[in-house]
Amino acid sequence: MIYEAGVIGAEPARLPLSIGDPTLVSGALSVVSMYEIFTNYLQRGNVDVGFLGGAQIDKYGNINMIGIGEHPKLKVRGPGSIGSIWLGSGATANYTEHHSKRVFVEKVAHRSGAGWCEGGDSRHKLLDGRDGPPYCWTPICVCDFTEDEHRMRLVSVHPGYSVEDVVANTGFELVIEGTVPQTTPPTDWELQVLRTQVDRGGRLKNRRLTVGL
Repeated sequence: MIYEAGVIGAEPARLPLSIGDPTLVSGALSVVSMYEIFTNYLQRGNVDVGFLGGAQIDKYGNINMIGIGEHPKLKVRGPGSIGSIWLGSGATANYTEHHSKRVFVEKVAHRSGAGWCEGGDSRHKLLDGRDGPPYCWTPICVCDFTEDEHRMRLVSVHPGYSVEDVVANTGFELVIEGTVPQTTPPTDWELQVLRTQVDRGGRLKNRRLTVGL
């Protein structure tokens, strides 16, 4: 595991507050410059998988962390691209803690991280054949992307929700093929790892996941 601040092989004693949290350094395999992380790891595609979220995610998995509205007079300003433009050049999965039509839009207002770009083979042409995001995780479902158009496709729905709930809270037409199964719950081993190694302080239990807001 690497962090864009320069930490490689981090084993934090607690869930870090940010990428600059000193707890990431303790026990890490190496600490290098941010420049080395961006050039030798992210930009060259030497990261197997990463995770990117955004204020907006579109049907091709592109993300927007810049803001909503026309630049420079944005109605809502986000944190900016940060490292997403580099991380997005590799196989980066999407995730979001909020599932609504405001998040899942037909086309992002600004592209701060590349998904499958304009669909089809557009990403492969732009990034020397590098694949785009394999999955997208939300509070109510899991999606992947079709093999040809690379449009977002519904894979499974979390317990307590339905396909209709997902469709009603998505601002574009999802690809839905046949009967969509329920998401497989985490195993006891996975829960143990999350609770005893990843989130030792139990902070994630209080995270507020929203639907339709």
